[in-house]
Amino acid sequence: MSLADTPARAGSPVSASLDANPDRSRWLRLAADGVIEVSPGKVELGQGILTALVQIAADELDVDPRRIRLLAASTAHSPDEGVTSGSLSVQECGMAIRQVCAELRTAYLAAAGERLGVDVVALRVEDGVIGGPGNARTSYWELDATTPLPRLGGPAEPKAPAARRIAGTSLPRVDIPDKVFGRPRFIHDLSPPGLLHGRILRPKAPAARLSGLDEAAARGPGFVAIVRDGDFVGVLAQTEGAAEAALERLRAGAIWTGGEPLPDEAALDAWLRSRPVETTLKAAREAVTPATAVRTMRRAYSRPYLAHASIAPSCALAQWTGEASLSVWTHSQGVYNLRADLALVLRLPPEAIRVEHAEGAGCYGQNGADDVALDAALLARAAGGRPVRVQWSREDELARSPFGAAMLVEIEADLDVAGEIVAWRHDLWSNGHTHRPGRAGTPTLLAAFELAEPFPRTLAVNPPLSRGGGADRNAVPIYNLPAWRITDHRLLTMPLRTSSLRSLGAFANVFAIESFLDELAAERGEDPLAFRLRHLADPRARAVLEASAVRADWARRERVEGRGYGLGCARYKNSGAYCAVVAEVEGEESIRVRRLVVAVDVGEVINPDGVVNQIEGGAIQATSWTLKEAVRFEPGGVTSDSWDAYPILRFSEAPAVEVEILARPDLPPVGAGEAAQGPTAAAIANAVHDALGVRVRRLPITRDRVIAAAME
Repeated sequence: MSLADTPARAGSPVSASLDANPDRSRWLRLAADGVIEVSPGKVELGQGILTALVQIAADELDVDPRRIRLLAASTAHSPDEGVTSGSLSVQECGMAIRQVCAELRTAYLAAAGERLGVDVVALRVEDGVIGGPGNARTSYWELDATTPLPRLGGPAEPKAPAARRIAGTSLPRVDIPDKVFGRPRFIHDLSPPGLLHGRILRPKAPAARLSGLDEAAARGPGFVAIVRDGDFVGVLAQTEGAAEAALERLRAGAIWTGGEPLPDEAALDAWLRSRPVETTLKAAREAVTPATAVRTMRRAYSRPYLAHASIAPSCALAQWTGEASLSVWTHSQGVYNLRADLALVLRLPPEAIRVEHAEGAGCYGQNGADDVALDAALLARAAGGRPVRVQWSREDELARSPFGAAMLVEIEADLDVAGEIVAWRHDLWSNGHTHRPGRAGTPTLLAAFELAEPFPRTLAVNPPLSRGGGADRNAVPIYNLPAWRITDHRLLTMPLRTSSLRSLGAFANVFAIESFLDELAAERGEDPLAFRLRHLADPRARAVLEASAVRADWARRERVEGRGYGLGCARYKNSGAYCAVVAEVEGEESIRVRRLVVAVDVGEVINPDGVVNQIEGGAIQATSWTLKEAVRFEPGGVTSDSWDAYPILRFSEAPAVEVEILARPDLPPVGAGEAAQGPTAAAIANAVHDALGVRVRRLPITRDRVIAAAME
């Protein structure tokens, strides 16, 4: 059967991914062993997307979910869906698969009706078997083998929500059994024949130059070769241990000079405000009926640079066939984007590079996965056709991956004589929030800046607000305010490499907005929930806020010394999931979050357990960011290069998280992965103030920060 492209009909409910990849043969095909192979361009990062895609396809095709075989994303056969990011996988990839499966089912039903002499409306599909009156039967696979079918892309409507039997249920995760039983699934498990191991020598100071190296020192048991190109230096060895030992011997004699000095960590907010910037007015609203302001309330909030802090470090494998053909195995979020940058650096046509996705141990944006892939490719070029595996160290991962950008947010509210808001101004200072590969004519991978003929280091940028924004993500308030101006000041210097980190600017912006709202409510002596609801017209936003408050028993919250409660609410990107959080905290020797109650609206829910997992994970990670995490540095480099120096929330410190889903099956689905970040931070900060009477506006909220705020 041909699944080739035909133009989509006008007004068809296809996704952006399907519009960009209209060739249906790249999305799915029937296999001879009785399964349906689905080939998404989005990848599994631990968020459970593979399970949701299985449910969508199985539901639309009326087959058992076990008949769906998902193929890992590959530049050899998958649609190019860009990057798995922005909580867009369900609404882009999932809806594309739903549409293609609907077209496939429609085409097969038409073919079965013609073959069996039965009206299509009398046919039913059960696990891929098509039956009708008089025991007439055929199947997808029988028709595929014997009946020429028209190309897909014609009229086909996906099932109505009420007709779906699998979407909306908590199908067990399809990726978990391999992980539970220790079957090789992660990229770290791959061990092809002839494998060599590589490690990379890098300086502590950003952009330092290598002025001295004793290459002979690397030699020892298992050593194979040193690979050097300018300031890029790596070792190849027969085993991982031998590679580590060779690297340590090489490091001992390496001499680095220069480098880009880092700012004073203790004065980071002032540094952000003092740098050269590109200033852009992002959004503005004028009051319909201007009111007179009698005073202005101004507050500043900030977050530090943040690391991804993935539990397992980045890893990649690469193998050359001759001098002009390369295969790379990676846990990158975007195999096509990575291929584009590899092609630029290696000066190869993109079609000469095959990039295969293999799962890593979690990813929260652009960590070191893309960088280590280039490392592996450069080392493998000197390996005589043998595959090379490069795994970063914990130090590499915490100190050399791109960071989430530090942010300073200043909000002003003009108030009338009654203390009501008449105007709102939101200014933010930050580096750009994306520096992903494959989006420009210059590569953004770390090793590309280290070569003898280096590529220029470019600045991180911000996506336009129409596509979710970057530093300005969620800077426009969801509340009904008479007038506002949102201004972004993007730094034009970048001593620490920044790129996408889960929720981008939404984490800091929502933390700032929701903290400021609490401060405004306190000025009026008004309950924070009532104050928000009074300024909130969106019924879905009101619903999550009210649901979280009811479940947390906000109206009858217990008043105990040292214990506090706080609220946070947002709609992710102002176009995605709605999320409201109530936090309960205790403040004694340190701040402890006891409980988070979260209400979320993601439209149609494909897998309720998957949504709960994403919200729980996001809320716990946001708790860690809010209470503990900060990249530490001194003028000579990053110092938070171990778990001791970059602490994250421990299992024993994790709060109880309760999640209530407000299912809306008749509305389009949106992602849940980043919805909880900002509301959780704001709820915790507001709860700390409620507990201790101290307002901490600089994250993380550590014991020292609480003491400093109390003394202000």
